[in-house]
Order: sequence, then C-alpha cells, then structure tokens
Amino acid sequence: MNVIHQATELVLGSRKVCLAIGVFDGVHLGHQQIIRQTLADARQQEGTALVVTFDKHPSTIVAPDRVPPLIYSPPQKFRAIESLGADALLVIHFDEPFSQQTGEAFIRHLAADLGRIQSICVGADFVFGHKRSGNVALLKRLGSELHFTVHGLAAVALDGQTVSSTRIREAIRAGDFDAASQMLGRAYSIAGDVERGDQLGHTLGFPTANLDTTDLLLPPTDVYAAHAAVNGNSHRAVLNLGRRPTVNQPTPQPRLEVHLLDFAGDLYGQELEVTFATKLRDEQKFASLEELKAQIARDIAVARTGF
Repeated sequence: MNVIHQATELVLGSRKVCLAIGVFDGVHLGHQQIIRQTLADARQQEGTALVVTFDKHPSTIVAPDRVPPLIYSPPQKFRAIESLGADALLVIHFDEPFSQQTGEAFIRHLAADLGRIQSICVGADFVFGHKRSGNVALLKRLGSELHFTVHGLAAVALDGQTVSSTRIREAIRAGDFDAASQMLGRAYSIAGDVERGDQLGHTLGFPTANLDTTDLLLPPTDVYAAHAAVNGNSHRAVLNLGRRPTVNQPTPQPRLEVHLLDFAGDLYGQELEVTFATKLRDEQKFASLEELKAQIARDIAVARTGF
C-alpha cells in the first residue's frame, strides 16, 4: 500500500480514483464496510482505491477538551487498512489552518489534486469541514457537479446495537475484550514503541518491555496473560498494566509492562503489539519486592501452561 501525505503525490495516469474518507479509529466492522465498498468501486472501474484519513483525531484541534483516547496507534490503523486491500492511503496533516477549511473546499481541493474522482464512500452520519459543514448531502450535490457517485453507508449492527468507536472504547474500559474484538473484526490489541523504564523488572529477574501508550485508550489496571508480536514473531507474555503499588513512587503513573516468555534481546525503540488473552489477577500491593517476585513467577507459570 502506498502511503502519501499530499494528494498530488498519487500518480494515477488515466486511472480513476475511488475514495473512502474517515477517521477510522479501530478500523472496525463499519469502517471495513466503507473501505470494501471503495475497493469494489475501484475494481469495477479499473481504478485506484484510496483511503483518506488524518494524522490525529480532529478533536485534538477542534475540541481539545473532548479528545477521545485512541483505540489504535497510527501504525496499527495503517496496517489494518492495508490488510483490507487498499491501494493507497492519504494521511492528511490535521492542524488549525486545515480545520478552518469548509467541507466543500476540502472536496474541491481533493478533486483538483486527484483529477477525476469516480466515487466517494463515507458513513451515513459522517460530517467534516469547518463547523461540520460537510455531510452526505453536500457530497451528493458536489457529485452531481463534479461527476462522482456517493455512498453514504448505514452503520453496521452487531447483536442489535450499532458498531462504533465509542462502543468499542466502552468495552475496552470494561475489560470486555471479546465484545471489542467482535466489533473490531479482529482480536483487540494495543501497540507502542518500547521505551526505557527504571529496570525494576530486570532487577527482579523478569525483564519487561515498557510500551509508550501516549494518546491510547488503556484497559483496566490488572495483570494479564497475553501474546506479544515483535518482528513478525509471536511470544507468550505476562502483561502488567497499572501503577505498581509495591514500588514507592511520588507520582505513580499508569504503565504497560510486558514480560516475553523465552525471549532474550534488545527491544528498545521497536514496536511491540500485544493481544490480551485473559486476566490473571488484580494488580495488588505486596509487602516486599521478594513477595512481588514470587507472584510474578506464579503468573509466568500460569501463562506458560496455556490460557
């Protein structure tokens, strides 16, 4: 998949382009429907399927007091889109000047930069542009003028309820990974780059990878059995998500620490993607580091025997 940051970077020649536009956080079942419709349009027209999204959640700029935590990191989102078969991904830098652009101006600029747009696919309730001036009705009006078709797809329902990023966040916050996975259409996972910690895990004999989870939604603070993927390989793992109450800290912050079973190597700076398998226990405070060490050994034994 070709990832671009300006529409003019896409070399189309005489090929038509079909667009899917959205934030696509989580790339859930509803998002997948939109992208697959775009793929179908592109294949029918022998065109290029282009997914258009943004480098940050728009609320970061337009409603900074209401920014939802992200389900997926940008690399996770891009991989999920690529897995659906998109030909190209346009990642637009969302900043203050861009946020002042009307919905109509946004579409006209895309059309000018891309040449011939064959179709645009969005969710039926999708709104965009300054003061939410763009919607499906606007797209259809512009489509009549600029000669592209418009699909405003209804939301996907699962168990009688609409699939949405908001519902998925609620499920993750509740630790209901099965429900989140069903709505995502794949096992729920969290990914981040490995950053340096205080080496406590190494001191205890169980080295951990500390994930950078900035801007990401975190599940409940507990200890989990998990699978950790790095460099294309999957390892069983024990994951601790919490504030480490056994360790004296002046201002404890949530940390996501992962101990990979039967792994030795330097992970600093690499991306680690972790899929939650099952909860092992609550996070708890121990009387000493020795008690904590003994409990970690028991957690690893459980994870090693399967879950």
